[in-house]
Amino acid sequence: MREHEFTVELPHAARRLWALFQRYDLWKEYAPGVLDVEIVHPGDANGDGLLRRVEYPLPFGRRGESFELVKNVRANVGYDYVMLRSGLSGSVTLEPAGPNRTRLRFRERFHMRTPVLRWFEGRIYRYINRKNEESMRGASAWLDAHPGFHPELVDPT
Repeated sequence: MREHEFTVELPHAARRLWALFQRYDLWKEYAPGVLDVEIVHPGDANGDGLLRRVEYPLPFGRRGESFELVKNVRANVGYDYVMLRSGLSGSVTLEPAGPNRTRLRFRERFHMRTPVLRWFEGRIYRYINRKNEESMRGASAWLDAHPGFHPELVDPT
């Protein structure tokens, strides 16, 4: 089992980051770790129980696909998720760190079940970690480039 935690302080309010994270149609614009996102099931009014299909790049030009169940949603604070096929689990947490500043914590636990793939687990996981970290920084850069994007402009449907 591998675990990874990434923490970064970003110069944006948690509400603004949260609003961007809820716009799955924009993920490809700022997240190099995402090739496509499809909402399979929207979950409840808070997004708890949302099921998303995410395509992501893998080493050697390969593509991966995961079905991620989002749970324990706390608006403007965070959520947990689990990849249904692999059992990988993780969480995203937004903590206020001052006026228009947020500490983002990204945690993930990962374990390859296929014996042959376990030989490559470390290399694959390091690659995925880098992409996830680039994606979180990319969200901040996207917000910098789009100062007119505000939480109240996000369509909740």
